[in-house]
Amino acid sequence: MHKLLNFSALASLTVLLSTNAPLYAQGHEEHGHKGHEHIITVHEDVEVHGERFPETENEEGDYDPTPVIMHHIQDAHSFHIYGEGHEAVSVPLPVILWTEKGLVTFMSSEFHHDSHGHHVVEKKGMYFVNYHEDIFQLERPDETLTLDEEGHPTNTQPLDFSITKNVFTLFLACILLFLIFGTAARKYKNAGHKVPRGIASFVEPLVVYVRDDIAKANVGEKKHEKYMPYLLTLFFLIWVINLMGLIPFFPFSANLTGNIAFTMSLAVIAMFVVSFSGGKAYWKHIFFPKPWGVWPILMPIEFASNVIIKFFALMIRLFANITAGHIIVLSLISLVFIFQSVGMAAVAVPFALFISVLELLVAALQAYIFTLLVALFIGQAVADDHH
Repeated sequence: MHKLLNFSALASLTVLLSTNAPLYAQGHEEHGHKGHEHIITVHEDVEVHGERFPETENEEGDYDPTPVIMHHIQDAHSFHIYGEGHEAVSVPLPVILWTEKGLVTFMSSEFHHDSHGHHVVEKKGMYFVNYHEDIFQLERPDETLTLDEEGHPTNTQPLDFSITKNVFTLFLACILLFLIFGTAARKYKNAGHKVPRGIASFVEPLVVYVRDDIAKANVGEKKHEKYMPYLLTLFFLIWVINLMGLIPFFPFSANLTGNIAFTMSLAVIAMFVVSFSGGKAYWKHIFFPKPWGVWPILMPIEFASNVIIKFFALMIRLFANITAGHIIVLSLISLVFIFQSVGMAAVAVPFALFISVLELLVAALQAYIFTLLVALFIGQAVADDHH
């Protein structure tokens, strides 16, 4: 058992390194100034210590919860603690940019508001602006962002490797997994013939459950062992991250599994694991399906289904379920401000509390479903021909 837990801790590091890259911001792009463009200043939003909070009123002057909800579920370069406007308190995170002049680093708290409405930081003779949590480079400090017809900035965007809320949460979750699995493994190693206590007694039933009801039941009695570290890592990583996203204060509160880049990374890793595990029978079924008469039709369908679609479904399922829970809770709380009535809190708060408690079940359920489906796909890939 202690060897299995140590392997799972190592697998956590592998998932960390593999899923980290897509969470970093977009690449360095030079946008051409083609078609109709217009110049705006960057002060449509309210600034809070480097964070940009959207306006909460629509054209009719009524409260609009959509910008606030979207702000809270998206990634950011700092953790907002409490307060509004210039009195707000936030925890800044490192901004790491790769530009034509090399590496540029600074804390997100250095973004400030000037007379031109920009969040401007000057480093190495370059100027950077934070626009809706995307960082763009300006030629001079008084320059304004240029937007295309769809409202997207056309300014240069440096390669962004910043430690955002989601990246920070990923590191924190992996550290917690190392501590949990490492401590449990040492407990087993030192217990001898005695029953382990403490964290090991909590981890053991979960590990046994994943082994017996997920790995053995779907991968098979003979072939499940080498996939156990990966399956354990999937289950615990997703579960821990889901729980961390339900805690509404620093250092938690990041909506990591509600980030499509993260769920896509997990799905891509699962696709590679299943593809490289597939035996001759598995690929024969995909590329040479029976009956032979409809092979030209079935082969593209089998390939798309087994190599692309089912992993795409994995990505969307986890992303949609976690994001939906956060949106529902925030929407219920927003009813108080939409109706501008304290009495509405008597309805909204109990429902929000109920959904929050339900989210505790969803956090574990989504970790179970994702791990179960991956184990099922692995079992299909390693199955013998007669199966």
